[in-house]
Amino acid sequence: MSENRRYIRVASRLRCWCEGENITVYARIGNLSEGGLFLRTSTPLAAGAVATIRIGTEAVFETHARVVWARVDGEEAGPPGMGLEFQEVDGRRREALRRLIASEQQHHDANPR
Repeated sequence: MSENRRYIRVASRLRCWCEGENITVYARIGNLSEGGLFLRTSTPLAAGAVATIRIGTEAVFETHARVVWARVDGEEAGPPGMGLEFQEVDGRRREALRRLIASEQQHHDANPR
């Protein structure tokens, strides 16, 4: 089965804050792209929920994101978490995001699993 994705995803070692629906989660990012991210969490928000995402120290990248899908532990193959699609990514934010992605790609290339 092939995936039609607009942006290339990179594995990530980063963590991020996700605030939405009266809950705040600090969790590990499974993968990251210019379009969104997969956040590993046992307490995902419901599909369609909107959250504020902050990646990095001192709010390196912050934007709103919409939950596209959510998976709870044991529901399907793969770890529990949620797929988030970024909203409101202007030029300044996109550059900060591209720097984060490039850094994660360099780290992954230097430390393949």
